[in-house]
Amino acid sequence: MTYLTMVLGVIALLILGVSLIYTFKVGKLVSERKSTYDTQINEKVQEHPYMRNPIFLAYIIAGILALAYIFYLAFTISW
Repeated sequence: MTYLTMVLGVIALLILGVSLIYTFKVGKLVSERKSTYDTQINEKVQEHPYMRNPIFLAYIIAGILALAYIFYLAFTISW
């Protein structure tokens, strides 16, 4: 494995770990909110509803990593 591939792998694992923890925290918050009816949505979430969703964050991060890997391969493979 090259050094850059190993670094990208470590970064991907860190992102996966942080995403997992963040998803559990959001799930806990949602389950707490379900216990009360008609709660007010946080202002930060109202301003950025898509960026606060962990599923969308996972897709965005995966897309960025896929593009980075494609560009990495495009510049390192000699034709």
